[in-house]
Amino acid sequence: MKDTFNQIITLAELYRNQTAENLSKLVKYKSLSLHEKEVQLELKHQMEEAGFDEVFIDGLGNVIGRIGTGKHILAIDGHMDVVDIGHQGNWDFDPFGGEIKDGFVHGRGTVDQKGGVASFITTGMIVKELGLAENLTVYFVGSVMEEDCDGLCWKYIIEEDGIKPDFVISTEPTNLNIYRGHRGRMEMHVSFYGLSSHGSAPERGKNAIYMASKAALEIEKLNERLATDLFLGKGSVTISEIISGSPSLCAVADFARLHLDRRLTWGETKASAVREIEQLVEGMNAKVEVLNYTETAYTGLTYGMEKYYPTWKIDEQHEIVQTGARAFDQLFGRKPIIDKWTFSTNGVTINGIYGIPTIGFGPGNEVMAHAPNEKINMDDLVAASAFYAGYIFEMAQKS
Repeated sequence: MKDTFNQIITLAELYRNQTAENLSKLVKYKSLSLHEKEVQLELKHQMEEAGFDEVFIDGLGNVIGRIGTGKHILAIDGHMDVVDIGHQGNWDFDPFGGEIKDGFVHGRGTVDQKGGVASFITTGMIVKELGLAENLTVYFVGSVMEEDCDGLCWKYIIEEDGIKPDFVISTEPTNLNIYRGHRGRMEMHVSFYGLSSHGSAPERGKNAIYMASKAALEIEKLNERLATDLFLGKGSVTISEIISGSPSLCAVADFARLHLDRRLTWGETKASAVREIEQLVEGMNAKVEVLNYTETAYTGLTYGMEKYYPTWKIDEQHEIVQTGARAFDQLFGRKPIIDKWTFSTNGVTINGIYGIPTIGFGPGNEVMAHAPNEKINMDDLVAASAFYAGYIFEMAQKS
């Protein structure tokens, strides 16, 4: 068995430059959410060149490659959409140049998270070359629209494609650690309805901005007393936007709305989070609602879901975590760090909604996600390619 892990490491290193070059090609496409078509075609081509048994693009635009036909199903996921670059002046290099220099691949999406995808393409080559996927079916997923709506892609894959894996690895950046969960999140609107009057006689009206302001101060206090979980940390809530409306700038505002970003720790739910806000605005003419996301993918399909992304975590002793720990130890000769993400991933749907055991392992430092001068170490790409192949081999031995 040790010989196989040594072969995996050798091949991952052998394909180092090819992995970096594949990533460079992917980075050159500015694949914002809903605009992933060109990068998906490139990804499909790379999977086909790598010798995957089957590669297809589904109705939502996810690229799905398959190796093996075994009873047990593992999926390895990485989203292909990226956020925009922000202020160009904050970048020291072309964000979409894909430059390979000084042992790094540079550009938007290298860490979040095309690096994980480029790594698993190489994994596919290793798996095919060494015949590691016996007794398994492995799906490699380049998913879409994650930056706009975490997990929507997997709602489609499970409900429409009919693919429901037994286990999933997310390739979101983890600094080459094994992650086993993160806080959930949800988006809410709190709308306030007042009564307009002439601005010269505000006492005749009821100002919705004042109602919203009072509620905002209470929401600030609420944030300080939210629940804490020993592993996932504290829940949080913040107001990310306030808008208002009135007949004119010479009138009392008769409408105001707060947009809430709510992060949910273990034990907090959609119902409990909504109830907390409803209690704060009790007695006001106000409405609390959880938002929905509905957009048209690059394929032309309109699809959506509620913007409630459940909290999830996997027990450290769960077989999916321990399989990863064994593979890591066999490959790298040390015990992995087992931790959590600070941000949200497709795991909110995969595990949070559908209950599929999920872990994370990805190349790159997560502090680079959404940041200027994003770049990824080629050593990380090599290690990730090896880990996914080692995980597949370790799992195949148990199947």
